[in-house]
Amino acid sequence: MSAPDPSGVVGAARHVVDGALRLYGTGPADPATAWARSVLHDARARLDEPLRVALAGTLKAGKSTLLNALVGERIAATDAGECTRLVTWYRDAPSAAVVREDLDGRRATVPFARDGDGLRIDLGGIGDPARVGRLLVDWPSRGLAQATLVDTPGLDSIRETNSRRTLSFVTPDDRPSGADAVVYLMRHAHRSDVGFLEAFADLAQGGAGGLGAVGASGTVVVLSRADEIGGGGLDAVTTAGQVAQAYREDPALRPLCQTVVAVDGLLAETARTLRQSEFTALRALARAPRAEVDALLLSADRFTVAEPPAVVAEALASDPDGVRLDEPARRALMERFGVFGIRSATTVLRRGARTGRGVVDSPSLAEELVRRSGLEELREALTSRVLGRRDVHQARSALLAVDLVLGRAPRPDAGPVAAELERLLTGAHAFTEQRLLAALRQGQVAMPEGTGAEAEQLLGGDGPGAAERLGLADGGDVRAAALEALDRWRVRAESPLTSRAAAEVARAVVRSCEGLLRWPPAL
Repeated sequence: MSAPDPSGVVGAARHVVDGALRLYGTGPADPATAWARSVLHDARARLDEPLRVALAGTLKAGKSTLLNALVGERIAATDAGECTRLVTWYRDAPSAAVVREDLDGRRATVPFARDGDGLRIDLGGIGDPARVGRLLVDWPSRGLAQATLVDTPGLDSIRETNSRRTLSFVTPDDRPSGADAVVYLMRHAHRSDVGFLEAFADLAQGGAGGLGAVGASGTVVVLSRADEIGGGGLDAVTTAGQVAQAYREDPALRPLCQTVVAVDGLLAETARTLRQSEFTALRALARAPRAEVDALLLSADRFTVAEPPAVVAEALASDPDGVRLDEPARRALMERFGVFGIRSATTVLRRGARTGRGVVDSPSLAEELVRRSGLEELREALTSRVLGRRDVHQARSALLAVDLVLGRAPRPDAGPVAAELERLLTGAHAFTEQRLLAALRQGQVAMPEGTGAEAEQLLGGDGPGAAERLGLADGGDVRAAALEALDRWRVRAESPLTSRAAAEVARAVVRSCEGLLRWPPAL
């Protein structure tokens, strides 16, 4: 099934790729031509696939945990050790299957099982991992319907070969990135994090004008251990969100990503996969004296190892649900929720028990913990700012492939294909928007005071939808707001006081506003 193509750029890119395939489908089968055909065939295939979204970051940043939270099932292994050693693709499919694909193209099925702790893949018979290109995990899931999620090894892996697998997938030397978009997880913005984001943006730019900005607009940065960043208190994610806001305004990060959000990945995963037994255990803790339970939660070790005070033990012993929170049970809760998650859960359960409203059962607790984890903000960012631009990201990947092939395997008869590529890059408004958004974020264009933020918003910086562009709440009058913005920006575009660069931005905003007045919008 083809992806939605509201801007028409996917169809246009498909035409360009088909022309390049016809061009390189003839002639001698020398190594350069064989490479070109391989790159172009992959580019053509991915135009008809879901968006490829890679989860990248340093070791133990929480990539697999966040992947499980996004899908709503525990299909990626998580543990105290390094779990992700191979680039692993998770795809929606009618039935479950796991396939190993070697670098030489050979394929073999891999045994797997599903138990209460999630999907377990048996890699014992995989042989030499150096031969394996990727694992393909097919899994029926609505969480994978719009995007294929790609889990990658840590960039600072103990084994250098694991890190190289990630780099060769996200920032390869001989082809466009294997990812259309990237969710980059970090705790704080270290120099290595900025370096990776710069490398992805540079690769996305390639040699084709107008494509560089799409790499940044396809990148979302996640502060993935928000509970730790925020100190573990009940307002930890809120505090981490303030740090994320500062990063969003950081001139070093702002040009390299679409946005920065804070997420407690562990709590998000657990909330999305909450078990009834866990709800019952947490409710028992919430019924025990609060001061003593809070004292137990001063640290993870104290909660799991120390004997509960007599008053807590007595409360648990008389719990109407018959809960017995011995050390293994407390350890299991800590592994699934963390200190912040247990504090949050017991707090909202006490409030629900006291008022009789709000969180009183397992589904309502799961919903509240998802909200407190920050996952909804991430999902909204991915939906509006990445998946909402799926057509642009996929077209970018395909056009970068054509541009790369034309540059590295030149043909004397490639003129028509090169011209068609150039016409699409300069004529498609979707690419113009992305190029100008990047220029604004990088401070390359000096806009009149107070107009830069509005220009970014109208060009789709907060998402491609009409409400997002116009800053409207639900039910706002799109046509009236678009007409008002159109008149305002026409004046700016035509004013002799507007600089040449600012006038180019203003003209692009005018075209974007005109697109909002048509249905379906032609942006």
